[in-house]
Order: sequence, then structure tokens, then C-alpha cells
Amino acid sequence: MKRDHARRGKLHGMKICSLLPSATEILFALGLGDQIAGVSHECDFPPEARTKPVLIVSRISHTESAAAVDRQVSEFLERGESLYSVDLAALSAIEPDLVITQDLCHVCAATPDDLGAALTHISLQTGARQPQVVTLNPHSLADVCADIRAVAQATGRSEQAGAVIAKFERDVAQVEGAVAGLPRPSVVCLEWLDPPYVAGHWVPEMVARAGGIDALGRAGEPSFRVEWGTILAAQPEVIVIMPCGYGLEQVAKEFRGLTLPKGWHDLPAVRNGCVFLVEASGYFSRPGPRLAAGMAILADAIHAGQRERLTPAGTGLVLARVAAVGT
Repeated sequence: MKRDHARRGKLHGMKICSLLPSATEILFALGLGDQIAGVSHECDFPPEARTKPVLIVSRISHTESAAAVDRQVSEFLERGESLYSVDLAALSAIEPDLVITQDLCHVCAATPDDLGAALTHISLQTGARQPQVVTLNPHSLADVCADIRAVAQATGRSEQAGAVIAKFERDVAQVEGAVAGLPRPSVVCLEWLDPPYVAGHWVPEMVARAGGIDALGRAGEPSFRVEWGTILAAQPEVIVIMPCGYGLEQVAKEFRGLTLPKGWHDLPAVRNGCVFLVEASGYFSRPGPRLAAGMAILADAIHAGQRERLTPAGTGLVLARVAAVGT
């Protein structure tokens, strides 16, 4: 009993550093906001996350076009360099008990390699103890639930995790039930525009469960680059544009500046006004609890006008329809 009490006390007072936005959202959902001592530069939800010290900085300039960002990423990867830098002084000063990182995408967020190098440097310089490290690597909606459990196990919040997961699964099931029996159009989800990338991992599963058929995406597998000709050949009935990490305004700006391929206006999705821009950053790029709302957004796009709106109240403007051919 004494040992359990001591463990609960240690967990209650632990200092947690989250190096990716989805983990930060999970921590807040588990009621651990007060124990978050550091975050990444992209951790912006809930709004309280922005008040936390930033430990990770991207070396990529995201103020440029999608094509320029893609070139920068390629150049860093070709040189074998990380896209992120860790604030060693800030991390050392915090002396975290737990650090959460990811091993899914070396482009999206800091990885165990980035963290390992930083912790080794700090240990050699200061003799500081090594914190516990939890690494997330989700590929599906079930994996997202498993990640919530993993974070909860490391922080003593298993009961709260049960409630968060139960709500997530209820929300997903509600969307599935709402679209049951409706026609299932072919859908293409684009995770990047210049060059075009087809969304992968959990997104094709979200499409299927939202009542569509993903024409190009591969469930559980990474996103991949395609030629515009491949997209044209797929003849999608719905196109959802969700550049990784972009908010709706950024998506709209990028799409307006894009040189569309010959044949674009002949696609069924374009002819029928079924091209949609979405708030990718919060509802598709990050494998956290808000993916359930992302499924509702997808269902609203896939079945536009066929049923009542499913997107949850309070999510704000997260879905925009490209109203006519050429706009």
C-alpha cells in the first residue's frame, strides 16, 4: 500500500514534456495539462498549450510555398540532417520525468533520434538522470486508442483514458451509423499539393468509415507521392484537400495558387462541385481524439446535402467547398 501511494504521489507531481501536438492533446484530454512542462512549436490545442515553454523548433521555413517546403525537406533528408532542433538548455532546466515523442514520420515531428541525441548530450554535460520516454507510432484509429492507453499507463490516468476512448469510439460509431446505407462515392484525399501526396495511415480508414471508398490511399500505410495523371485516372467523385499541418486559411491560399493539371475540370468531383478544403492540422494530421470529429467532417464532405450536418458544434469553420469549376 505504501509503495502504491508513493507511486501515485510521484505520478501526480511528474513533469511531462510532449514533443508532438497529438500527444499534447492526449495529455490535456487526460487532465494532465498542469503537469506539461514543455511542448513542441506546433502544440497549439487546446489554447492553453500555447502557454507552455517550447522545446522543439523546426528548421524548415513554413512561410514559403508547398513546393519550396518540399524542396527544403528533401534537401535536409538527403544530407541526413534532422528537420528539428531541441532546446537543450530548456530541456535540461525542466529535468522531465516523462518525455513523449513519435516514430511515425521524420518530417512531421521530432523523433526518438532527435530526443536521444539531446538527452545524451544533457546527461554527459550535467549528469542529469534520463527520463522515461514513451514513443507513439500510430497507423490506425485503433492505434490512436492504444496510444491514449500508453500515455495513461505512464501517467497513472487509466480511468480517465477509459472515458476518453469510450467517447472517441461513440463519436466514430455515430458517424458510421449516420452514413449507413448511403451511396459510397470514390474519394481522393490529398495530404500535399505541390507535389501531390495521397493521404495514408488512418485517413483511408476514416474515409471508409465515413461512407466513402478511398480511390488511392492505403489504410495503415504511409502517405505517398503521385503524379497528377494518377489522380486524373482515378476519376474521383469527391476530392478532399488536407495538406499536412495546415489550417483552413493556409489550405485555401495554397489551393488558389496551385497550377491545376489539364483535365482537372473534367473530373467528376470538380464538375459536381465536390472538391473540399479542410482544416487538416486539427482533424486529420494529428492522431489524437479529434480524429473522431475529422470523420464527421469527412462524412459531411462525402455526403454533402444528403443528410444533416455531422460536424460537431464548436469546431468552427473547418470545411470549405470549392463552389464551382475553376474557383
